[in-house]
Amino acid sequence: MLTRPDQLSVRQVMMSTPVRVPPSCPLRDVMGEMNRLRIGAVLVTTGEHKLQGIFTERDLLRRVADADPGWRELPVSAWMTPDPITIGPNEAWEAAVSLMEQKRVRHLPVVEDRTVLGLLSTRMLLGRRADDLNRVVEHRTHELKRALGEIMARDAEMRHNLRAAGQLQTRLLLPHSPPPWPELRWGVHYAPLDHLGGDYYDVAQPDADHIGFLIADASGHSIAAAMVAIMSRSAFADIASGTISPGVVLSEMNTRLQGLADDRFVTAFYGVLNRRTRVLTYASAGHPYPLRFVARTGTVQPLSAQGFLLGIVPDEQYRERTVQLEPGDRLCFYTDGLVEARDDRGEGYGTDRLEAALTAGGALSAQLLLDRLLADQKQFRGDQKLSDDVTLVVCELAKY
Repeated sequence: MLTRPDQLSVRQVMMSTPVRVPPSCPLRDVMGEMNRLRIGAVLVTTGEHKLQGIFTERDLLRRVADADPGWRELPVSAWMTPDPITIGPNEAWEAAVSLMEQKRVRHLPVVEDRTVLGLLSTRMLLGRRADDLNRVVEHRTHELKRALGEIMARDAEMRHNLRAAGQLQTRLLLPHSPPPWPELRWGVHYAPLDHLGGDYYDVAQPDADHIGFLIADASGHSIAAAMVAIMSRSAFADIASGTISPGVVLSEMNTRLQGLADDRFVTAFYGVLNRRTRVLTYASAGHPYPLRFVARTGTVQPLSAQGFLLGIVPDEQYRERTVQLEPGDRLCFYTDGLVEARDDRGEGYGTDRLEAALTAGGALSAQLLLDRLLADQKQFRGDQKLSDDVTLVVCELAKY
């Protein structure tokens, strides 16, 4: 179906630079790239950009539970969907929506003469469909007015219930305050997009010499994300009090979160500080890297670590890393809602700007530094509203 002059074509809405991998690429590397870029699919192509197949999260979930040990070393061609359903660049985007619904696929390669030109996802197309639906809504406004009174009453009741649920979630999920260690000072900002959110943080004190800090983000926001966050927090509370190993904690949480509904997942970072040696041991499950402001040099270092998202891959092992902290250092933990905020041109705030703001204000106290970082992000986005929950925690190692 070719497009009419007043319609958008597939070429106009597709992603023109999809991630491509060769058929021989190991699944380990493919999953690492998908995890790093937080994407749901890669295209498997030859050197001339000829399409061989597609590998998606569904391909992984369909096979990983019954896979033999060593499956991460298999080539992506072993688990990809060969000869996937495709669409031409000149088709109408509505035709792409119809095809994806009919074939029950979430990703649609855009191909011309077997050469890959781009990739469509349901997220892209639903954005376009929302514009279409808005036009329909305008024509039906007079019908909605008759039910406006009832809708407003129900909305008020729902908001009241959500507000109460949000207050309960805050009391259940978030610690009242970290342990009163004189060598640590904290600044905390927690702002769910709706009354209920998917962000959360927690602390654990497995013994007198160690304190653990967890920051996590359940995919999405509002009610569904909040329920997953509560499940995650419960798992963390059961596990973290009995071990000083961040890798063990994340592995156990991953096991308990397997099989979440609607393909939901959780990113998490967990670090355990030895108060006597100031050594921080940490592990990550696909969470944005926290940042360390090194007081001695005035520089910023990311606390990088690799690990797959919680609730996706069974028996995932989370490797631990260590860093020697020093008095005066600051640690900045955050969820992706902070750095993914956009200005009126659609540009993201990003980690580079966060690192620059942290470098400029790193000598401030924990609370003042937190306020400085939030103000910098707010100045960047101007009047643009946030699109996700935002959590920011700053920890200061006092000089003593």
